[in-house]
Amino acid sequence: MGTLPAWVLAGAALGAGRGSLIWFSGAYVGASLFLSPDLDLATSRAARRWRGARILWRPYAALFRHRGISHSPFLGPLTRLVYLGLLGGIGWAILHRLAGVPFPRAFPTDSLIPVLAGLYLPQLLHVALDRLVSTEKRSR
Repeated sequence: MGTLPAWVLAGAALGAGRGSLIWFSGAYVGASLFLSPDLDLATSRAARRWRGARILWRPYAALFRHRGISHSPFLGPLTRLVYLGLLGGIGWAILHRLAGVPFPRAFPTDSLIPVLAGLYLPQLLHVALDRLVSTEKRSR
């Protein structure tokens, strides 16, 4: 998360609005802490951050081998977002059925690009760092 201030400053310098920077920052911090590519390991630090809810990530870890597609720069974050979307949809459907909680009618599309950027950038940095470390270890 040490790179977040630089990204926010760059966004502000490029004219991004305050709301976009807030959406970006929230998504960046959330993705850095809770949506790491290492969720493909059931015992990773990222999985432990979910505490009691980390059991939700066990099927994900069983589906994806470590440093496989979950570490792909673009498909990796997509797999975690789709997985979370499925879990959220199932949870919402249960709440809808049992308690009548309505499904949302609209999504705030003006925040979509800053949120996606905030979700993807820490993942790209993680994968780049993993590859750099792996290359360095192999060259020894």
